[in-house]
Amino acid sequence: MFGFEMFGGVPRTFNTHFRCYSVVMFPGNEREDVERGGKIIMPPSALDQLTRLHIVYPMLFKLSSTKSGRNTHCGVLEFVADEGKIYLPYWMMRNLFCEEGGLLQVESASLPVASYAKFQPQSVDFLDITNPKAVLENALRSFACLTKGDVIAIKYNEKIYEFLVLETKPGNAVSIIECDMQVEFASPVGYVEPERQEKKAEKKEEEQADVPHVEHGFQVTYVVHLDSIDDTMAFTGSGFRLDGKKKKSNVPSNPVPIGPPVIKRGIPNYDFEKGKITFKRNLNKSNNSQSNNKGESSKPEFEAFTGSGKTLRQKRKN
Repeated sequence: MFGFEMFGGVPRTFNTHFRCYSVVMFPGNEREDVERGGKIIMPPSALDQLTRLHIVYPMLFKLSSTKSGRNTHCGVLEFVADEGKIYLPYWMMRNLFCEEGGLLQVESASLPVASYAKFQPQSVDFLDITNPKAVLENALRSFACLTKGDVIAIKYNEKIYEFLVLETKPGNAVSIIECDMQVEFASPVGYVEPERQEKKAEKKEEEQADVPHVEHGFQVTYVVHLDSIDDTMAFTGSGFRLDGKKKKSNVPSNPVPIGPPVIKRGIPNYDFEKGKITFKRNLNKSNNSQSNNKGESSKPEFEAFTGSGKTLRQKRKN
């Protein structure tokens, strides 16, 4: 009387074969949204079959090439393709080594939610982006899952950037729909870490020191005594601008002494006697100078507040 359909059917796997084509071959307008993501377009009959099989959402699929033996994972964007055909992004067809009209096996898959992913840019041009992590996270919103070993492609500022998926956790294929995933980058392909200028300068000095000077057929070796170098002054060189232009100001730069300042000591008291303290005053000089000034000038001494005040308001006459 009662069937099991009232409690929901048991999910079964979807497994069928389709002819694959790139998005450029899709009839109608150009579909850039498919090209810059990780989802495919399937025929309407696939949706009918998936509904009857009670496939668990989100719908994720495993694509396998019977010719090359490679596989990848993807999501589905729409069910509007012609019967027997599916349309893939170009980078996905290149990962599968699949040609136009090649046969692909499409199988439903259930993938764990991603927690970590590591990418390697395939070009050094990716280093020119100001915030590469934010750019990649924004582009991954168009993807449904990631597979280890795939080379995905994103578009930013009218330029295509490719990334190799080096590692994914907790599995080799993970779902990135509504997840909190940690993203890391490896060094781009062809990236060479620049050497420090200090090491280059040291190498040049060593080479110049190792090469002896030859004059008139005789080998001459110059020895520089470090004691003769004046190391008491700092900032003895000249400054340079970062933009390479010459300095406008002609103010000479004076070096700064490194050593401690020279403190001049006073004259010792040679008449010092033990147990006797001498206080030196300069009162005589000041008294003599004041007396000399009094004798020279008979002007009265200055007295403060000796002037008369004035009012702005005039007094009334009685």
